[in-house]
Amino acid sequence: MTLTPRVSSAAVATSAAAALLLLTACSGAPPQDDAPADERLDVVTAAYPLQYVTERIAGDDATATSALSAGTDVHEAELAPSQALRLSRADLVVALPGLQAGVDAALSDAAPERVVDVTEAAALDGDDLHFWLDPLRLADVGDEVAGALAAADPDRADGYRQRAAQLRTDLTALDQRYADGLAPCRGASLVTSHEAFGYLADRYGLQQLGVAGLDPEVEPTPARLRAVVEQVQDTGVRTLYFETEATDAVTRALASRLGTATGVLDPMESAREPGADLVATADANLRALTDGLVCS
Repeated sequence: MTLTPRVSSAAVATSAAAALLLLTACSGAPPQDDAPADERLDVVTAAYPLQYVTERIAGDDATATSALSAGTDVHEAELAPSQALRLSRADLVVALPGLQAGVDAALSDAAPERVVDVTEAAALDGDDLHFWLDPLRLADVGDEVAGALAAADPDRADGYRQRAAQLRTDLTALDQRYADGLAPCRGASLVTSHEAFGYLADRYGLQQLGVAGLDPEVEPTPARLRAVVEQVQDTGVRTLYFETEATDAVTRALASRLGTATGVLDPMESAREPGADLVATADANLRALTDGLVCS
């Protein structure tokens, strides 16, 4: 597989660290961390939604961990040398190229034995990578991960497939809750601090408008701010949403100027502790949407 990571200082640092560690390993120096104590697959994932899916499908038959430490900003992630080495030694890596430049660079240098790129299964639309905000796309990725686990560990294939089927059931139920809850809101304007919610908006008939674009680190232009103000005034938007993982200063200032309420949505980008419940977070997002959107 060919990866095309975005160039950044984090990527350069990670690439150098990975190369140094691999050269050290090849020279015969003793490894700095112990190999897994059991025979289970060691799976490393490159984003929290992929971690959640892999944990659910792996169950007790494989270990699933994130390449990043909990709380790491997905857009500026820089792998420590120990993280790059762990990535290189994994039995399987579940990746979404383009989301994290540091992880992409480490994968390109380290060339793990097996890498599953979920891009095709997620059916990405343009440059927006936040596919997991559409539950059914995430279920499709779960099937892809189950297939990769089964191929790498045939003796436990039935368990992987059964747990993937249960995950699909849970995500289909989540999708139905969203469809029911947002049915009265179809056509409503969803104004967010950055455009991370396009897949959600498309699936449930909302009109997303971000104060910033896809990259939350890029300051909005005056023209973009004027467009947001006009949209709010023309459509009677009651709530401007900022995010748990992005600065909210501009969005709060706009809300104060326009006299609207503010709400919080979680784009579920940053790394989480093992076992964090994506479905519960998605349900909290649904409550915030039904509370704040203009619905009939």
